[in-house]
Amino acid sequence: MSNKIGIIGDGHVGSTVAHQLLVSGLVDDLVLIDVNEAKVTADELDFQDAMANLKHHTNIVINDYSALKDADIIISAFGNISLEAGGERFAELNYNRERIGDIAASIKKSGFDGILVAITNPVDAITNMYQGLTGLPKKHVIGTGTLLDTSRMKRAVGSRLNVDPRSVEGFNLGEHGNSQFTAWSTVKVLEQPITELVKDKPWKLEDLNDEIKFGGQTVYKGKQYTNYGIAAAVTRLVETIESDARTELPVSNYQEKYGTYLSYPAIVGRDGIVQQVQLALTDEEEKLLAKSAETIKEKSK
Repeated sequence: MSNKIGIIGDGHVGSTVAHQLLVSGLVDDLVLIDVNEAKVTADELDFQDAMANLKHHTNIVINDYSALKDADIIISAFGNISLEAGGERFAELNYNRERIGDIAASIKKSGFDGILVAITNPVDAITNMYQGLTGLPKKHVIGTGTLLDTSRMKRAVGSRLNVDPRSVEGFNLGEHGNSQFTAWSTVKVLEQPITELVKDKPWKLEDLNDEIKFGGQTVYKGKQYTNYGIAAAVTRLVETIESDARTELPVSNYQEKYGTYLSYPAIVGRDGIVQQVQLALTDEEEKLLAKSAETIKEKSK
């Protein structure tokens, strides 16, 4: 069965996602859409030039919303990261809100009925807007959320304990933004609770919070954008959907309890959010999650 994916927004993130999908063989038909005609045309030709040296062939179409009708997945990657220079993802809200209406209308007009994955910031608010504007089922509209923040947590913990980040389990929850937090009660390293492992260490878990939360700003300051970490997260999410892997991932999904999209573990498969998960959080973590949900709703107004 062939896989067709659309990417709306061919900037640093969108083009990196496209490249990873092409190299990994996860996409047979790729639709690239961007208002910068010269950029998307150049990338299409560059990808075609790479094709002879890749293991997989991909058919590429550019700037044709009608081609999204039979797409399995659409990835929203448009935005203007320069507006986030101060470290606040909601700084992009007004800019992206002005553009999402036309984009969502074009998606709806195409007849698309697959899974929509949002990267565009502020991702929780944008994911909520996409669902309302397209009318797609809530389970079919997913934000990357704290999948990247969780990866940053695993990197930071793994570095301190000298283990591969893939040996670290646990989640960052809430907003993909400044109100997100690490749910330390969920974090294990080599099957041992992190709270036990740090007892004899000269550092505290709190010492890692800013490193995790503001890791993206460190990358941004060095090159004025971020792309590889989020592209890897999106590629994993796409592969999880395509293969119907039914994997537990901390993505932005609609939480009825809070009346908003926010990041909380869910089982993801071909039908989007297949099942929501309930964590045994501490009372303090529950308060932080509720506070993060209120932050998302308040800033989205």
